[in-house]
Amino acid sequence: MDMGDLLKMGASAFINSKLSGDAGSGLNLDSLTSALSGLTGGNNENGGFDIGNLLGNMQNGGLADIAQSWLGDGDNADIPDDKVTEIFGQDKISDFASQLGLSQEEAVGGLRDALPQIVDKASSGGSLLDSIGGVSGALNMAGKLFGR
Repeated sequence: MDMGDLLKMGASAFINSKLSGDAGSGLNLDSLTSALSGLTGGNNENGGFDIGNLLGNMQNGGLADIAQSWLGDGDNADIPDDKVTEIFGQDKISDFASQLGLSQEEAVGGLRDALPQIVDKASSGGSLLDSIGGVSGALNMAGKLFGR
């Protein structure tokens, strides 16, 4: 699964999330994919989503256990709303919400459902992101981030 596919899958999870509200369920897949890409500093040309940046922010925010659950093949841990906002920063969440015409609560709610699925799919079954060097690169990066 390439990054574009991952973002589309994440966008679908966002749209299907009960937490993104009626406004979230009515979003256009392409505009949501673009907005998701912008959250982590990925670029729209290649539909980038910087998983390394996301995981680094989670580590720095004391969310290593949650990130590990997303990287592993077991159940994905839930992430609280305030932690989603902390990972990206209030400004990026505000921009993301206004870009899509959502309230901040809807934006954060949809991300609570989409983010674990994006990271989980990116790190499962060997279909890892080229940007972090495949399976061994992701495991090495996760090991460094999580002190293993």
